[in-house]
Amino acid sequence: MESRRRTVAELVQARWDDHRPGLWCEGRTLTHHEVAAGAAARAALLTDLLPPGTAPHIGVLLDNTPEYPLWLSAAALAGAAVAGINPTRRGPELARDILHTECRILVTERAHLPLLDGLELPGVRVLVTDSQDYGDLLAPYANTKPDAFSRAAPDDRILLYFTSGSTGAPKAAICTQGRLAAAGASLVDSFGVRPDDVHYICMPMFHGNAVIADWAPALAAGAGVALRRRFSASRFLDDVRAYGATYFTYVGRAVQYILATGERADDRDNPLRMGFGTEAGAVDAAAFERRFGVRLVEGYGSSEGGAAVQWSPGTPAGAVGRAAPGLAVLDPGTRTECPPAVFDSAGRLLNGEEAIGELVNRAANPFEGYWRNPEADAERRREGWYWTGDLFYRDTDGYLYFAGRTDDRLRVDSENLAAAMIENILARYEGADAVAVYAVPDPVTGDQVMATVAGRFDPLAFAEFLLSQPDLGTKMAPRFVRVLRRMPVTATNKIHRAGLRREGIRCADPVWWRPPGEAAYRRLTAEDAVVAAGASRIG
Repeated sequence: MESRRRTVAELVQARWDDHRPGLWCEGRTLTHHEVAAGAAARAALLTDLLPPGTAPHIGVLLDNTPEYPLWLSAAALAGAAVAGINPTRRGPELARDILHTECRILVTERAHLPLLDGLELPGVRVLVTDSQDYGDLLAPYANTKPDAFSRAAPDDRILLYFTSGSTGAPKAAICTQGRLAAAGASLVDSFGVRPDDVHYICMPMFHGNAVIADWAPALAAGAGVALRRRFSASRFLDDVRAYGATYFTYVGRAVQYILATGERADDRDNPLRMGFGTEAGAVDAAAFERRFGVRLVEGYGSSEGGAAVQWSPGTPAGAVGRAAPGLAVLDPGTRTECPPAVFDSAGRLLNGEEAIGELVNRAANPFEGYWRNPEADAERRREGWYWTGDLFYRDTDGYLYFAGRTDDRLRVDSENLAAAMIENILARYEGADAVAVYAVPDPVTGDQVMATVAGRFDPLAFAEFLLSQPDLGTKMAPRFVRVLRRMPVTATNKIHRAGLRREGIRCADPVWWRPPGEAAYRRLTAEDAVVAAGASRIG
């Protein structure tokens, strides 16, 4: 018999009698009981404020403050959903996110009020958490208990979280209480999360990673949560020690920024057991473990929940994990399965043209759709399968290797290349703090390879480095290299690839290029840019 699905509301209610410290942020400490009590008060307020007959959605426009998990817990008790509003959005785009998700209440703080100036938000009531009015509104509900609410159902929405994309407006993925509770329980089992653990949340909570992979397992296990208002690489280790943090999650280039801080003799003196996330890369993951004595587990899961790949002991270096039943790498054009990868003795992928395809889940999956976006739903669900939009290849033992997003594929001299594979090689360059690879148009047909390197760059040393990489294919060497001090990233620390692609070679930063038929790099001049735009690709 199938076990009963739990809800997030039940997990919140279970903490009512728990008087251990459970939430830390900026010198403030709340017990698990105080969190449950605060959630109950906010749930009661929410129930009274939401207009009848409307979608029970609230927007949360906050940094990582205690109010964020309090409102997540409150929404769970009230059977409502939190739409995480990205504070880096501006003007009409910000208004669009709030109105698209039909938020009738917007919870924010004074620091973010200027973002709302001049926006048309009809029917939206704004609550400012650090105002006297907010305290007065909550006061009548101070004695509310979590069990005062009718039981929420597993199919009740709890999250509407925006997924980033290179084009079009962000899509609001739906996550129900049942799926979020199950995700938390799964991570508890996978990583052995204990009630005495402390989860450090330094990634923004408007993003699915922080809530699903960090907050949810802590709630499921009864573990504590420590918040950092905004990610800070320089404060990371100090926070970990101050809070006794044992677990954290990361996204994008956060690990690189931590590694870029000055090394100290006592770096390994910390309570962390592990970190869990994506896009750290094998080079940085190894460097992090050497320096801090902490293993990073690279996982893969589509933001929408339609497919996941779990790491397990024995997973080869560079692989994400073994393909679970139903997962396949398909050619999007023919809908047929791609052949296994073939490697040479140096580990170079020899048949990328045939082996790289889109990861597709042909088994039952928990994808719950997007809010008010049937076109995006249809794009994800084709032939009854879930198409991830991510490129992978697999080896003969069934292990999967991430090769980037579908829009990160380059076609050079009729050969398909994956940006992620080239990035993994260029990340070995000693001067690179961060690397991004993307396509710029070839003047004849297809693409040319462009790389952005954050850090130190010596054109001669870089060219020699490329020649010494045994797994760098003949078409992979960048034609152009943009050099800057710090990589442009999104609010979730993912590289802002759309902006890099848009600027191309005509950017404000120095660009070095390798003219056709040459091995050396030289500074790109205005005259060179004209030549590059009209030159045929050679070599």
